[in-house]
This record gives sequence, C-alpha cells and structure tokens, in this order.
Amino acid sequence: MAEATRLTKAGKLAEATALIQRLLKGSSAPPAARTGSATIIDADYVALDPAPHSTQPRADSGPDARRRTGLGETLRRLAARARAERPDIGGGIAPRPAPDPLPEGATFETASFSNAAGTRDYKLYVPSNHTGQRLPLIVMLHGCTQSPDDFAAGTRMNLLAEEKGCLIAYPSQPASANAQKCWNWFKPEDQQRDRGEASLIAGITRQIMRDHPVDPSRVYIAGLSAGGAAAVSVAANYPDLYAAVGVHSGLPAGAARDLPSAFAAMRQGAGETSRVTRSVPTIVFHGDQDPIVHPRNGEAIAAQSCGSATGRRPAVQRGQITGGHSYSRTVHADLSGRTRCELWTIHGAGHAWSGGSRAGSYTDPQGPDATREILRFFLEHRLGEPSR
Repeated sequence: MAEATRLTKAGKLAEATALIQRLLKGSSAPPAARTGSATIIDADYVALDPAPHSTQPRADSGPDARRRTGLGETLRRLAARARAERPDIGGGIAPRPAPDPLPEGATFETASFSNAAGTRDYKLYVPSNHTGQRLPLIVMLHGCTQSPDDFAAGTRMNLLAEEKGCLIAYPSQPASANAQKCWNWFKPEDQQRDRGEASLIAGITRQIMRDHPVDPSRVYIAGLSAGGAAAVSVAANYPDLYAAVGVHSGLPAGAARDLPSAFAAMRQGAGETSRVTRSVPTIVFHGDQDPIVHPRNGEAIAAQSCGSATGRRPAVQRGQITGGHSYSRTVHADLSGRTRCELWTIHGAGHAWSGGSRAGSYTDPQGPDATREILRFFLEHRLGEPSR
C-alpha cells in the first residue's frame, strides 16, 4: 500500500490502481517491465464491489470523513473493504461461466467509426428475428476496465434484444484513450456536442442508423459507472438523437471538469452540476452501498432529469427480490401522467450491474433486473412523442 500511495503522489494513477488490484487478488506485483522511459505494471484487474449482502457501514462514513481526502486514502479504504469482504462478482477471483451462445441467425460483429476526434471500434448485435423492419437501437457504454464483450455478457442485453427485437451497439474505449479504458466523462472537451468522445459516440449512433434499418424515434443510450456518466452527458448534448437514457452507478452531467473533481464527485456525490436545458427521459439504478460512486449521484441524476417541472409528487414503490435485494423505485411523472424519470435504489447493493450475469464483470445477480427494466422504460418512450 505504501508503494501504491507513492505512485499516486507521483501522478502515476494507472500504476497505483493496477498495484491495488493485484494486492486484492492476494498476489504481489511482478517486477515492472520497462519500455523506453515508461514503467508498465501488469494491469490484470479484480472488481472492487462489496459483497451485495454486506451490512457493514460505509468506509467513508463518520464525523471525520470530510478530512480524509486524496486518491491515496480512497485506494486504502477500498483495499481494506475489499480484503475484508472478499467479493466475487465475476471480476477475476473465480472463473466466470461462459456467456450465452449466439442464436442462429444473429450477428455480433465489430465495426469502427472515425471523425476529427479520433476512431472508436464498436460491436453491433443484430437479432436473428430481424426481417428488415425498422428496429430500436440501444447504445451501451461499458465501465472502466471492461470491453464490449464483457459488458454484453454481464448485462445480457443481447438476450433481451433477441426477445424484443432491438439492435444493440457497444462502443469500445481503448487503453490509448484512458489507461483503465474509462470513458472520459470528466474532461471538458469530451462533454460538448460535436466534440471529443461525445461526437464519437453520437457518430457511431448515426452511422448505425445510416447502415441499418433503425427507427429514428426509438434510439436510446445507457451505461455503467464511467459509461453511465458518459451516457448522461451524451444524452444531454444530443436530445434530438436519443429518446431516453439509462444510467447505472453513474454521475450527473457536468459533475466534474478534471480528474480531482471527478474523484471528489465519486467519493462525496456531485456538487453543483451543469444545467441541462433539454433533458431526456431517464431511468437510474444505484446501489445504496456503492463504495466507488456515492449513491447521492443517482439522486442528482434524477433531479437533473426531472427538475421541478414534473408538477406531480413522485410515487415511491418498494419491492423485494426473492432471495435477493430489496429496492425502492421512485417514479416522477409530468402533468399528463407520463413518466419522465425512474430512480431505482437497490438496498445493500454495491458497484455492480443489478441482476446481471456472472459471465461478465461488475455484476450482482441478486437483482432487480436492471437490463429488463431499462429496456422496458426505453420502449415506453419515443423521440418527439407528445405528452399524453
């Protein structure tokens, strides 16, 4: 841990994170390999999500929590928590089961898109029951250290797409853009329309709409963690493109403008955020024991999406998954009764896709089923549809 702290203070965040992750697996870091002047540490990772049933208090709670600042302290707290609880959410501690097989007639192929901001690969799932009719399109943004295949396996979104008849796109963030393959949701140049990563994600969306029979009124975007934060930002910048957004364990648009403010927002909850002039319908999932992205961020996303314009008192529904988590679902509707926002708070859950499969990383199979609920919410909304 002393070495991780030293690396953090030296600004070598990727190396510090990789070392912490190896320590959590119970092994020491191997000798660093050198390439030129750069030091490279093996970045085999392990998920840091706490055990979903944990009743231990949050590591960042208590009267002196405000005095504990800095990434080094954050890494120390996460390491202590993970060592104590020894989680296994498909992040590398135990072997993962094989993902669901591809149905006969379906395709899941790689393509790429380029513009002035760069190039991004993406994978596109086309269901087997596709007969040429215009289909909904869902753009899925993975979290840090993940890949399109990993995210597809963990969320099982392709399985639901096969059932409902949807195209699913998974843009891929390369390590060359971010050492941990996180979407750069906290950089100003990536939070603006027609610039940076926002333009790449929108460009991928438009390319698929051009090359495949997509219903332009049913185009949606969702993401997990850094991908969730990016999804909110992209939807806010392109309300003319996306009919709704789904956010799991993410942050509101404009929650950070640089790396220090990003860690502060993740640790404490977003403070003042950018005003969204035209929000899109939003569904949010967040575990109330999330040690990576503070649950207050889920509430901030809902507030940013709904504002004070709904005109109705939100309805709160509570439920319990048999053998799994309890949850609270807060539904905000406009004056016509149409749902504008849903906030699902999953009690006892950490930083993981709710109801996901252990075939992918950062998943919590104890539900509720975020994939099914997000898809249900999406298909209830169309771009440009008048209020009822």
